[in-house]
This record gives sequence, C-alpha cells and structure tokens, in this order.
Amino acid sequence: MQVEVKNIKGENTGRSIELPADIFGIEPNEHAVYLAVKQYLAHQRQGTHKTKERSEASGSTRKLHKQKGTGGSRKGDINSVVLGGSRTFGPKPHDYVVKLNKKVRQLARKSVLSAKAAAGSITVVEDFSFEAPKTKEFVGVLTNLGVKGTKSLIVLPELNENVLKSSRNVERTSVARANDLNTYQIVNTQSLVLTESAVAKIQETFA
Repeated sequence: MQVEVKNIKGENTGRSIELPADIFGIEPNEHAVYLAVKQYLAHQRQGTHKTKERSEASGSTRKLHKQKGTGGSRKGDINSVVLGGSRTFGPKPHDYVVKLNKKVRQLARKSVLSAKAAAGSITVVEDFSFEAPKTKEFVGVLTNLGVKGTKSLIVLPELNENVLKSSRNVERTSVARANDLNTYQIVNTQSLVLTESAVAKIQETFA
C-alpha cells in the first residue's frame, strides 16, 4: 500500500512509502483485537480493593438480644451482615493478569493497523524534531497535517524528549515509540501519524 509522505507543513514531498502488506494489509481479526484490549485494560487495574468480612469487623460478638419474645426480628451480633457491620463475600486483593500468546498480540496489532490503513486514517510524515520543547510548534504541525482536534497518536522511531514535552499540554494527542505500540493505543485513536523511520521500525518489530 503506497502512502504519500508529507512534511511538517502538510505539503506532499513528492515521495511515497510502501506500507508492508503483511502488517498494514491483512484481514483484521476482531477477536484477537478484543483479547488484546481486554488484556491491556485488565492490567491497568491495581487489584487492591478490599472490604471487611464478618470475622474482620471490630465489635462485640455478644448477641444483641434474645432470639424470641421481643417482638422484633432475630439478630446476632453487631457484626452481622444484615446490620451493616460487614459484607458477605466482599472483594479481596488479587491481580488481573490476563495471559495472551505472543502471536495473538502480534495479530491484534497488525489487525488494528490494517483497519486504520483501510480507513485512510494513517498519515506518514518526514522525520522531524524540535530544538527545544515548543507546544505552539507542535500544534502547528498537527494543524498542517489536518489532525488537530482529533484524537491523534504520533509514532516516532525513538522517543524524542523535545517532541514529547511539546505534546504534553495538547489535548487528545499523545506520542509513542514504535516499539511500544499496543493494540489499545491504536484502537483508541482517530488519526495515526507515523514518521518515515517509525514505519521502518514497525516493520522491523512486527514482521
């Protein structure tokens, strides 16, 4: 798949780049994407939730009143679940690790990249950098490329500190390294902007 290469001014350079068909041109596997996104979201959970069960709640174990003859309902001790002293089968700390085969994760990433390519949501731009962190310059690049205001992901071959700092205050925009791309990042973006070197890095990593 041939894609025009633009410069940071949004102009065509007259050059094009070939997006590898084995990464950007496969038939998307929706189930693999579902599993990869499920794994990512599960791993964001801390798993530190905890409520006290009856044996852990503080309070006397004395029966509040006798079983019969009071005209009221039967009651146990103050820690009884029905009295609000504790919780039955409450959550306990545990991890949310979801195991996924390497080939399934690779298939998921290729599937979402192919879907973005088919939808025309991928822009390839010349490699660029800033001499110093400049949010205004970064916003100018997004405007020139026509992705300002959309949820966009800028993919670089290696993290550039000046570009990263320039993007921090820009809403709905993030910067990622090609090696670190995950399925959720790609699914959760509308415009995918790849630098030329990032395309080569993706091919090297995902092939």
